[in-house]
Amino acid sequence: MPTEPNAVDPTDRDLHDELMERWNATLPNQEPLGEALLQRYAEPHRLYHNTEHLHRVLTTIDELATDEDLYLVRLAAWFHDAIYDIPFRELTNEEASARLAIRSLSRAGFEQEDMTQVARLVRLTATHLPGSRDPEGELLCDADLAILASTPEEYAAYVAAVREEYAEVPDREFMEARYDVLEPMLEGELFRTAKGRLMTEAAQANLAAECRSLEDRLDALMAGSRNDRRTLDRSPDAP
Repeated sequence: MPTEPNAVDPTDRDLHDELMERWNATLPNQEPLGEALLQRYAEPHRLYHNTEHLHRVLTTIDELATDEDLYLVRLAAWFHDAIYDIPFRELTNEEASARLAIRSLSRAGFEQEDMTQVARLVRLTATHLPGSRDPEGELLCDADLAILASTPEEYAAYVAAVREEYAEVPDREFMEARYDVLEPMLEGELFRTAKGRLMTEAAQANLAAECRSLEDRLDALMAGSRNDRRTLDRSPDAP
């Protein structure tokens, strides 16, 4: 039987329903806000930073948690990629998402202290560098970076999805920017929670493999550019 043109993928519907259950368990009586956030994560340009990513972050928070304030960490997870513009506009996506969290939670009747904490946690996902004695920041950042420690196949799918999100960026520009982000991660501390540190070896292996691939591809592009330049220089029509 042919699929209806506007039929909803049952997998997407199941994921939506599970996420709404999680939302209602975290923030009861605010279903319209949860639905509005899921609509943002379902925007068509999101190939990685979508509802599947949100679900993974939320489930990883549960897996890594010890004695953190999970209520505010979970709320921050819901908002951390709520705005994802490519390219971002006047504000970075993290800053715009943090401000959205403050506006939304203010309307929901939250105290200023809690809104400030949620926004602070959202902003941390720009750098993934929580300060010392910040267990909530460590937990959210570790959950957001957990994809780095996935299987090689899952990691490759993640890399491909991110590249698709930035499809309009030329290859060389994208690869150079990607390398600049990843290379420092090979030297720094990736995960900070006790359980998160167990993911370090797998993450480092994936990062090292991608960095080697980027280096090889950039070298090939540079070599191709040099060859093209030599060909032009030998051309009788060259100025």
